[in-house]
Amino acid sequence: MPGCPGEKSMSYRIALNFEDGATRIVECKEGEKVLDAAYRQKVNLPMDCSDGVCGTCKCRCEQGEYDLGDDYIDDALTADEADEGLILTCQMVPSSDCVIQVPVPSTACKIVPVEHAATVKTVELASEDTIILTLTLDNPEALAFLPGQYVNLFVPGTEEHRSYSFSSKPGTAEASFVIRNVPDGLMSGWLVNKAQPGDRMRFVGPNGSFFLRSATRPVLMLAGGTGLAPILSILEVLADQGTDQPIHLVYGVSFEKGLVELKRLNSFAERLPRFSYATCVSHPESENVLKGHVTDHIGDEYFHGGNVDVYLCGPPPMVEAVRGTLRNRGVAPVNFYYEKFASTEAVPA
Repeated sequence: MPGCPGEKSMSYRIALNFEDGATRIVECKEGEKVLDAAYRQKVNLPMDCSDGVCGTCKCRCEQGEYDLGDDYIDDALTADEADEGLILTCQMVPSSDCVIQVPVPSTACKIVPVEHAATVKTVELASEDTIILTLTLDNPEALAFLPGQYVNLFVPGTEEHRSYSFSSKPGTAEASFVIRNVPDGLMSGWLVNKAQPGDRMRFVGPNGSFFLRSATRPVLMLAGGTGLAPILSILEVLADQGTDQPIHLVYGVSFEKGLVELKRLNSFAERLPRFSYATCVSHPESENVLKGHVTDHIGDEYFHGGNVDVYLCGPPPMVEAVRGTLRNRGVAPVNFYYEKFASTEAVPA
């Protein structure tokens, strides 16, 4: 039990996701308030009074269990706001890991972007237009991210960087990325023509509001091209945690040879009993069973009458097509999380 002689007290990981997409994960000791934990780790969350009076530290808890106590006034946080998941960080005492949305940019909290270093382990040309990069992290313990998030990866020898989502799960010694092989692209050109095992790379992050939330209802995942990367990271964590919710993925590419990581998808089907996936190829001469676009292959049964969480990652036209499909079918998902990436260098917006 916590507090017994010779045993360490319990602590929780609190992911602070800021308005600009930057994320910082802090450790909160048992019985400690989030505001105090953040300040202890040099994250200056907004506050004026720290006594539950002003409401300046109001944020939203998206995930996790906590206690707010009763030492704050209604003007700072109303009962309706508390019921909607709003919290005061000066009063919130977590009883589990939590994810908190902070309604200010990270720069307002004096957070300096964290740089990480790694060594190239492998560069695999998984298809003509897809690269899988695996890095061995210098300090795995220092890299904390939410499954689905991305980092800014620097092209060696330059100060240029490109944004790529993790395809690996948090908490491992290696980080992997599924990267589009862009003709004449700065990063993809370096990876294909110059990169060797042992080369040094660095990146800054994590960032992004596209990440896994608690799976409390059916999940529909939609991925286009290298938009599969964050979905893989999310699936890894779901497979580790286990869930009894049905999960269905529709993964689309332009050409059949662009389908990658199918072995991993098959392994998820073994680890997650209620997981299923389908692949589709838009090129009309493809031999793939399903042809066309992702929106052509979302059966009504996967919307569960709107009682569904949708995770979508792909190029802007695909994202807009899916949004149009939802409108046309009159479907309003309980939650709709999406990430667009630019067509040139797969940079998440």
